[in-house]
Amino acid sequence: MSVNKKVPMRQCIGCCEMKNKREMLRILKTTEGEITIDVTGKKNGRGAYICASKECFEKAVKNRGLERSFKMSIPKEVYENLEKELNDIETK
Repeated sequence: MSVNKKVPMRQCIGCCEMKNKREMLRILKTTEGEITIDVTGKKNGRGAYICASKECFEKAVKNRGLERSFKMSIPKEVYENLEKELNDIETK
């Protein structure tokens, strides 16, 4: 008798598909209002999930996925920093 463990699913803010939480990147808004990529997935704050692809990031920017998730307007510099962090992760 095997116990089926429930796989945590999250919705991508870019493509809006439900995927396994472990396959996705967590974008974090800290209590100070700073927005960064949470590599560990365990930091405190509000999280939004996105596929680790440039296409999904571009869709999320276009459809304002982060703004809706965090209920705030997001400056262009934040998107630029996130894009740079995403590129660093993709190249590893």
